[in-house]
Amino acid sequence: MVLDNLSESLKSIMRKISGSSFIDKDTIKEVTKEIQRALLKADVNVKLVLKLTNTVQERALNEKPPAGMTAQDYIIRVIYEELLKILGTDSNFDLKPQTIMLVGLYGNGKTTTAGKLARLFMKKGLSTGLIAADVHRPGAFEQLQQISGDVNSGFYGENGEKNALKIVRNGIKELADFKIKIIDTSGRDSLDQELIDEVHEIKEKINPDTVLFVIDATLGQQAGPQAKTLHDAVNIDGVIITKMDGTGKAGGALSAVADIQSPVYFIGTGEHMDDIQIFNPKKFLSRLLGMGDIDALMEVVKETNITEEEAEASLDKLMSGKFDLKDMYDVWEKFAKPGLLKKFFGALPLGKMPGGNKLDESQLDQADEKLRLYRVILDSMTFYELENPDVLNAKRIKRIAAGSGQGEKNVRQLLKEYNAMKKNMKSIKKNRNFKKMLKTQLKGGNFSLDDLESKML
Repeated sequence: MVLDNLSESLKSIMRKISGSSFIDKDTIKEVTKEIQRALLKADVNVKLVLKLTNTVQERALNEKPPAGMTAQDYIIRVIYEELLKILGTDSNFDLKPQTIMLVGLYGNGKTTTAGKLARLFMKKGLSTGLIAADVHRPGAFEQLQQISGDVNSGFYGENGEKNALKIVRNGIKELADFKIKIIDTSGRDSLDQELIDEVHEIKEKINPDTVLFVIDATLGQQAGPQAKTLHDAVNIDGVIITKMDGTGKAGGALSAVADIQSPVYFIGTGEHMDDIQIFNPKKFLSRLLGMGDIDALMEVVKETNITEEEAEASLDKLMSGKFDLKDMYDVWEKFAKPGLLKKFFGALPLGKMPGGNKLDESQLDQADEKLRLYRVILDSMTFYELENPDVLNAKRIKRIAAGSGQGEKNVRQLLKEYNAMKKNMKSIKKNRNFKKMLKTQLKGGNFSLDDLESKML
């Protein structure tokens, strides 16, 4: 999850509001100050932070909750609505044939992003060609050519040619049969008139369908001036934020997006060519606040390659809070792929659990890495022990450790993770709306993310 520190701070604020017996003026002021601190640490623009928190405080003090909604839940909704304004509107990006022009400075990941976009479009069945129009950076031609080979996309470039517009025109003709054409334009170490003139000329003469500004999430407050200058020059349609996985300071880039009022189309989440996501503000904020991501949860279920009935039965066992070690073994069999357990718990609305319980990520990592080891341990238990974990005393643990050859420490670690999972699943059991909606999804229902938000907020 990107922006982990901000996410934890906001989740803590949400838990504080939910756990308050009553909401008064002092509570609201304290909460808004905590929101200010959390956003400023994430490098969100100071003016934007003050505007947001002043609005939150004013609405929380003056607006009355709708009938049937508690003051606590309404304040959480207000915070959600105001934070969503920073993230911008949904881009409603259409995966259709088009010419895309990428703009941005050196070091922001523009060329790599061109390859990631090509991979994404091609996975959706759209043939894609890359055009090497960066005529200034040494090695830019070779880098894009290599990336094109890595993702098996089309490629056009003229090594040594210094007229970017000529390259783009020829590239559009040569790649005419490709449904998607991505133009990787030149960057600079800083914004200068030569760069502005070059990208402006390409935009005016080629008239691409979409102009996307590629910006590094680690830039902080420098992101704002860059975005505004390029927006004035080429009228940016949308933004791609790179390196979202490697910084807690992405608030600067998000502030820039809010300033130019252009939606975020994609975010880069890693170094590999598959590490790019279509950005959905509501999903992003829901996960940031710990409200869960029902679509991500459904993707995990699909990856298990089990039927809807089996998935529902497994989730019933997990969410009942009554499952034993045998049930846990059966669930692990279905979620045995590396990373699936982590994805599953990452998609659940853990931030809304009573007491704010959550599984530690290191435990989930160990659950992936030690899945085979744990199976051996479970195979060394009797059926009675699997169905009645509470009977596992020191003597039984010693026998199981010897029988499995895995040592008492690993047996106790398995039991520790089992108890943590059981504790958290008991908390989810109390959220009837989430469980009901999840089952409806599994049966082919049409609950949307908006349904989830309305029930979780």
